[in-house]
Order: sequence, then structure tokens, then C-alpha cells
Amino acid sequence: MERTVTVVPEDGLHARPASKFVETANEYDSEITVAANGDEPVNAASMLAVTGLGVKSGEDVVLTAEGPDEEAAIEALEDVLTTPEE
Repeated sequence: MERTVTVVPEDGLHARPASKFVETANEYDSEITVAANGDEPVNAASMLAVTGLGVKSGEDVVLTAEGPDEEAAIEALEDVLTTPEE
């Protein structure tokens, strides 16, 4: 399952949003990757890999999940990426 999502948090996928994203990815059994700007996908459950993408607010990422709870995982991660920081 694959979905393209536009990143909404002001800081992009850095600091707090990245931490919440990785934490959410780790709640699922599916293999989840995230890719930015046509780059190679990285493990969505790795903080270092996710922050290493350098994704900024307004940029698109491609989420891919494969496994028993892939749909729920994609929905939850999309929710994290499209919710502005408080």
C-alpha cells in the first residue's frame, strides 16, 4: 500500500514531528518506509533515517506499508504528517 502525503508541520520532519512519526511507525507490525523527493525509501521506524531525509513543510513524501496492519499504519502516519504542530 502506498500513499503520497504533503507534510504540514512547520518544522517538516524534524525534531518533535519526526519523533511522533517514528513513534507511530513503531506501533505497527507492517514494514513501513518513507521517501522524499524521489530519493530511496528509508525505514519509517528509524529516527536517524527519517530526520536524514531533510523533509520541509509543504514537501511531499511517499509512505509505503506492507503487512497485516498496513492500512491502519498509513492512516495513522498520514494523520501525523498532516496535523499542524500545536
